[in-house]
Amino acid sequence: QVQLVESGGGLVQAGGSLSVSCAASDYSLSRYAMGWFRQAPGKEREFVGAIGGISRWIDYRDSVKGRFTISRDNSKNALTLQMNNLKPEDTAVYYCAARNTYPPSRLAEDYEYWGQGTQVTVSS
Repeated sequence: QVQLVESGGGLVQAGGSLSVSCAASDYSLSRYAMGWFRQAPGKEREFVGAIGGISRWIDYRDSVKGRFTISRDNSKNALTLQMNNLKPEDTAVYYCAARNTYPPSRLAEDYEYWGQGTQVTVSS
């Protein structure tokens, strides 16, 4: 059982930056495709971005392209989502997820393991 723990997030003004991280306990993240999802109040969980096991495959939703960057350090079992030029509409709980199948997916139901989520709030 893979356990994922997010950290980071918080409150930032529009135009600012935040970084959220995801760490895996007891297992090597390198075998998993990883995804970031978010869920705003009253809305469905949505895909943010995903990265393959060795970082050669990276995908983002259109609204975050050029602003968000996913990276992973398999030696540290760590996944990071760097968010720049944040907008109020980016406010949500952000979740990392792991998928034991290649390639990464935009569908939440394709991921087997999830973190507990971390809140990102962007004020206008």
